[in-house]
Amino acid sequence: MALIYSIPQAHCILIERFGKFSRVQYGGLHMKLPMIETVKTVDTWGGDANVDGWLIELSEQQTDTPARRCHTKDNVEVEANASVYWRIVDPVKAVYEVDAVPNAVTDIALNALRGNIGKMELDELLSERQRLNEAIATQLSETARKWGVQFTRVEIQEIRTTDETAKAMRHQMEAERNRRATVAEAEGSAQAEVKNAEAEKQAAVLRAEGRAQALALVAEAEAEYLAKLQEKTSPEAAARILIAQKFLDGFERISRNPADKVYLPNAFNGLFSLPADGNGNGNGKN
Repeated sequence: MALIYSIPQAHCILIERFGKFSRVQYGGLHMKLPMIETVKTVDTWGGDANVDGWLIELSEQQTDTPARRCHTKDNVEVEANASVYWRIVDPVKAVYEVDAVPNAVTDIALNALRGNIGKMELDELLSERQRLNEAIATQLSETARKWGVQFTRVEIQEIRTTDETAKAMRHQMEAERNRRATVAEAEGSAQAEVKNAEAEKQAAVLRAEGRAQALALVAEAEAEYLAKLQEKTSPEAAARILIAQKFLDGFERISRNPADKVYLPNAFNGLFSLPADGNGNGNGKN
């Protein structure tokens, strides 16, 4: 490596003097002392977060974890993987506190993924993926702080289940749909019965009100009729005439069907006999 060199933006290198860390050089034109200073290589990182094994990248990195088999809280086997987004904020710690920081990031991401999946049931895992992402990101941030690494976000890429689990989930979904349909049908029937009962109640109230009004009108008419009779005869005779009229109306109703037999009371004729007035007339008037 030349004595004078330039470092691209968002990159840095570590300078060691006699094998001991000396300083960090960031983007720009730099130089090093020959024979005394050397550049710390990071070729054990592979192709992640570095260029040519000595330029350390400070921009955000993406690491896709391999799929790992995990077990949920309700003991369902799933296979999951994630994308981890991270960046180096302290290159000295990233180089000297851990052997190969990209590999360490992958390992702790997989461990966090497995641990948090084990805290959730399958239904939670499938419906609350964002909560799982946040839980993993929080756990990774606490673990990797000592490595000079900052995790920006974690995204679960895929969660796969076994064929048996998928079949059981389909049966469960079908059963849930049937349950909801049954509940909806029962609720609809109950609402219909309530509406019918309310309608019958309202009809009964209206019929009762109608009968009450009719009876009130009849009573008013009878009172007026009785008052007119009393103007022509005595109160006792008027009452007997009104009773006789009611008997006649009743017999008229029960004798409408020719096939029905009608029995008249023995004292029926007495209903029409009126008390004599002082002149011996039966109707009380001349």
